Amino acid sequence: MMDARGLWTLVCILAVVGCSVALLPVASATPGGVGVGDVGSEQPVLQETTNETEQTASESEQLDDADEVHIDVFVHENGSATFVVDYRFENDSDANWTDLQADVEANAEAYTTEERADWSEILEDGQNETERDMEIRNVSVVTDVSSAPRELGHVEFRFEWTSFAYVELNRIEAGDALSGFTLPSDTTLQVFPPDGYVVDAAEPSPDDPPEEAVFWDGDGTEFTEDQPWVDLMEGGNVSDPVDESDADPGMPWVTVFGALALLVAVGAVGWWIRHEEILAPSGDANESESTGATAPSGTDDSHGDSPPPELLSNEERILQLLEQRGGRIKQQEVVSKLDWTEAKTSQVVSGLREDDEIEVFRIGRENVLSLPDERAGDEE
Repeated sequence: MMDARGLWTLVCILAVVGCSVALLPVASATPGGVGVGDVGSEQPVLQETTNETEQTASESEQLDDADEVHIDVFVHENGSATFVVDYRFENDSDANWTDLQADVEANAEAYTTEERADWSEILEDGQNETERDMEIRNVSVVTDVSSAPRELGHVEFRFEWTSFAYVELNRIEAGDALSGFTLPSDTTLQVFPPDGYVVDAAEPSPDDPPEEAVFWDGDGTEFTEDQPWVDLMEGGNVSDPVDESDADPGMPWVTVFGALALLVAVGAVGWWIRHEEILAPSGDANESESTGATAPSGTDDSHGDSPPPELLSNEERILQLLEQRGGRIKQQEVVSKLDWTEAKTSQVVSGLREDDEIEVFRIGRENVLSLPDERAGDEE
C-alpha cells in the first residue's frame, strides 16, 4: 500500500494531465493559435483573392488587344440611350479567338463588371458637367463571329445610360454627357436619332454626311471641351429618304410659278387702280362723242394726247378734270385733286363761270361744276 505522500503525488500528476487535455481545444480555437486547421482555412481565401485580381487584369488586357472598337449610341425620345460597344478581333488565329470567346462566356459577370466600371468613370464626368442624375444599368455581353467582309470575332457589350441627352420639346441635344471623352485610334462613335427625328447639326463635323446617323472615326477626329455635340430635331419619319428626295425637286417650281402668278396679279390690280379714273371717263367721253356732243374749244383732243398738267392754265386744268369725270365734278374734289386752296379754287371757278365755260349748281351742301353741254343734256 502507498503511503500518504505517494498518493498525493499521484493525484497532482493526474490533475496536471487533466488540465492540459481540457485546455488543448481552447488553445487551438483562439485567434492567435496556429495549427493544421488554421493553415487549411486561410490558404483558400488568399488563393481566391489572388485569382480574382489576376482574372480582372487578364480581362482588361484581352479587351485592350482588340483590333477595332465600334461604339453605337441609340438615343431615345426620353433622353436615355442604348450603348452597343463592339470589340472586334481579327480571327487570324482560331486558337486565340476560341480561348477568348470561351473565357468571356465562362466569366460573363466579371467582364460586364469591368466594362461597367470603365464607363462609370465617363458617366461621373458627364454627370458633373450636366448636373443630371445618370445611371448605367442592364449591362450584358455576348460573343459572335462574322465572315464578311473579313473574319472577325466580336465581344459585344450592351447597356442603358439614363438621362444621357437633354430633351426640350421637339429637340434633343446629345453628347454633353461624354464631356472629356476621347476617341482613340481604331475606334468609331456613331449616334443614331430616335424614330421621327433628324440630325440638325453636329460638332465636330462628321466624317460622313449625316443621313440617319452621325459618324466619327478616331483616326481623324479629336474632340474639344464641348464635343461631341449633336442636335436632333423632330422632323417626321426619316426612314424613307427616297420619298423626300422625290418631293423636293417639285417644290422650287411650285414656288416659282406661285411667285410669278402673284406678281402678275399685283401688277394687274395696280394698273387697274391707277387707270380706273382715266378709263371710266374715257368711256363716257366716247359715248358723248357718239351722240354728237362737242367738246369745248381747246379740249377736243383725246385724253391720251392731252398736254401734261404743268403746261395747262388753271382754267384748262379744271376743264380737263371735268372731261375726265364725264362733265361733272364736285368743287371740293377739284380742291383735293389739284392740291389747291379753297380760295384759289373758288376764284378760278368764278372766272370760268363768268366766261360761260362751266356751270355751277348745288347738290345738298356742295357745289357741283359741270360743262354747259352736260347741264343742257340733263335739262333735256
